[in-house]
Amino acid sequence: MKIVALQQGVSLKRPLEQGNEQQLATVRQVLRDVKSQGDAAVRKYTEKWDGFTLPTFKVTVAEMEVAVATFDPQLYDDLVEAAANIRAYHTKQKREGYTMPLADGSYLAQKVTPMDAVGLYVPGGTAAYPSSVLMNVIPAQVAGVQRIVITSPADKEGNVPKGVLVAAHILGVSEMYKVGGAQAIAALAYGTETIAPVDKITGPGNIFVALAKREVFGEVAIDMIAGPSEIAIIADDTAYADEVAADLLSQAEHDTMACAILVTTSEALATAVAEQVEQQLQALPREAIARKAIENFGTIYVAKTMGEAIAAVNTLAPEHLEIMTKDAEAVAAKIKHAGGIFIGRYSSEPVGDYFAGTNHVLPTNSTARFASGLGVDDFVKKSSVVYYSEQTWAKNAPKIARLARLEGLEGHARAVESRGWDK
Repeated sequence: MKIVALQQGVSLKRPLEQGNEQQLATVRQVLRDVKSQGDAAVRKYTEKWDGFTLPTFKVTVAEMEVAVATFDPQLYDDLVEAAANIRAYHTKQKREGYTMPLADGSYLAQKVTPMDAVGLYVPGGTAAYPSSVLMNVIPAQVAGVQRIVITSPADKEGNVPKGVLVAAHILGVSEMYKVGGAQAIAALAYGTETIAPVDKITGPGNIFVALAKREVFGEVAIDMIAGPSEIAIIADDTAYADEVAADLLSQAEHDTMACAILVTTSEALATAVAEQVEQQLQALPREAIARKAIENFGTIYVAKTMGEAIAAVNTLAPEHLEIMTKDAEAVAAKIKHAGGIFIGRYSSEPVGDYFAGTNHVLPTNSTARFASGLGVDDFVKKSSVVYYSEQTWAKNAPKIARLARLEGLEGHARAVESRGWDK
């Protein structure tokens, strides 16, 4: 892992993967085909890319029950407890709206209404992610969404990973489809004979999923265009090199495009972490993936002061930020931009990924400057409400009409003047 001195004004931001023209053309063709051909197109592309054909791609109740019956009991209990933690944290986010009384019985209000239907994409491919089921479904349930649909790619035998099925069963989600990639996003956005359309699509995926989400935005809402995973760590000489290295590799193993960065004020720690990364890579089951990520997007920056280190991380605005310093909470107070902040030695990033209760669907590629992680607000919409009594209308109508005419909108002025005075 390369070690470099942190220079003033250095940008730690990774190049944003936009996809190439061929990938975009492929995605657009899939979207057109699914929109016009429905299930037939979904089956065609599933057979082409996932390698299996089934008469129906809906997961059956029997499949879920078999998965639960053959699942490790301890892991089942762990998922149940994690789900309870996630639900407790997200319940605190729920909004009820408000009413602002005015004179004469008039009022303004905000009405918070859950979306009718959401589609949650659970990635497959190089790993299975039951945690993504928990992180996407639970905020939607807390928000009050009535119809929750999961799509997830299956293997060549047509099987969805057992953990994904079990997580869905624990949460009571019964509508689930063995569909992945751009065809899943198209089915959720446009609907097919089997899959009814939804109002919003959430969940991470590969470049084809990300491009498809971008293309259907406007037809439906989306959560974000999530890039490959990333972690930044601020550490000083109180941190343990083996623990820092392990945490960097926890994200590097996700994807060859994953980003792992250490910013430290200790040259000795920098050297020790670089050595530990190489040593631990050799024993990591996903070594090939993690090694390429470290080679391409892994760097250790040595800062002269903690202030420089904090400024650099605020420039990066990372998806995950760990703080392993002498006074970690004081450092955390100075962080402005990060998707998730993990404070202290015992708050390793996977604690949030799986169990603590915070959401692991977080903004990437420096979008934490303006974006937030997935939460209950992502599954509701807010309507403004106006009720004017006759008295309040009479008092304010001339003001409203004058403002409308200021903008040259006579019809607006006449609309407010058309009622009340002489009727």
